[in-house]
Amino acid sequence: MNLKDDLLAEIQKTFAEQWEEQSTASIPSAEELRLNANHAKNLDYATVLYADLNGSTSMVNSYKWWFSAEIYKAYLRCAGAIIKSEDGIITAYDGDRIMAIFTGKYKNTQAVKAALKINYSVHKIIRPAIKAQYPDITFLLNHTIGIDTSELRAARIGVKGDNDLVWIGRAANFAAKLTTRTGSSVWITKAVYEKINNEAKFANDINMWEPKLWETMDNFEIYCSNYTWRID
Repeated sequence: MNLKDDLLAEIQKTFAEQWEEQSTASIPSAEELRLNANHAKNLDYATVLYADLNGSTSMVNSYKWWFSAEIYKAYLRCAGAIIKSEDGIITAYDGDRIMAIFTGKYKNTQAVKAALKINYSVHKIIRPAIKAQYPDITFLLNHTIGIDTSELRAARIGVKGDNDLVWIGRAANFAAKLTTRTGSSVWITKAVYEKINNEAKFANDINMWEPKLWETMDNFEIYCSNYTWRID
């Protein structure tokens, strides 16, 4: 058969085949899922965090390539280390963004703490380091983080020798879409806000979160913050 016939047969099989779903308490690896089958892992409820640099296109067009590379490395190094310190599992690095999944009893609080700590790293670690190394450069690092929680499943997609996991569930989509919002550095859904501990809601008895309506998503209720969480 030619490539068209091969693809048609595979796609027909995908739509016709029943799904086999297995429950899991941990983040699965690609090897735990079959590639050429409708096979999924069910994480039940999980919390997804996306952290994304803002203005990357302008940066790579306006500065030397090595400066952009240093910014990528600095931001993703801080974000990755902070996520792991809060027991998050990094599932993807995608250019200038990072995706992580949190599970367990305190998954929402841990994800929110990670986000506020990443915001701290931008303000108190990365920006001062840029200014110290390049005092004449006017570049200002900005970023946005989105977090949502929902039922979440994983499936393996791609072709033999070149494949990865895809995450199916609202949290994966909404967390990514929240990074496109402006005005605040951290955005969470109402579902996350309602589940986080008070330590992640209040600073000196002041609520760190401002309620908003997500106009382009049928006025879905979300919360935003520019607060930081000190890293010791």
